[in-house]
Amino acid sequence: MYIQQSDLFWGMNRDFVEKVMNIAEKKSYRKGHFLFREGDPATNFYVLIKGQVKLMIGETSQMVYTVDHAGEAFGWSSLIERDTYSASGECMEETILQKIDSRAFLKIMEQDPLNGFIFIKRLAGLIGNRLVWSYKMITSSSQAEVSMTGGTGQIEVSESAA
Repeated sequence: MYIQQSDLFWGMNRDFVEKVMNIAEKKSYRKGHFLFREGDPATNFYVLIKGQVKLMIGETSQMVYTVDHAGEAFGWSSLIERDTYSASGECMEETILQKIDSRAFLKIMEQDPLNGFIFIKRLAGLIGNRLVWSYKMITSSSQAEVSMTGGTGQIEVSESAA
């Protein structure tokens, strides 16, 4: 039910969504539970049903994103050929999720390339949106001076801002 509400699966072929729902496991977690830690093997991705999950990076566990809307997906490192998670995920309150094994999901996508392509396209959009959100957070909190980089996309921070 919540998989269909996720933007990643909206409007997809009913058979495809049903196959995904068949491999999804509805799980409840208590506040403070870590679903995964940065560097752990990336084996699952998740769709939020209810609750809140904080995604954090680095040794100081700096928050980078909060998952708090029903249908929102995260843990997608497991779907883009990353061996490990790039962040840690901690439940900030009692949380209910759909936990999806990435290997089983990738097999479903291989069997249905059209819906698999649509999913990957939507996943790329999600990643892009989170990247833009991260850029906004970085620039609003750091007061960094940004200079043109000749199209490399890298941000240069002046010595005075660092």
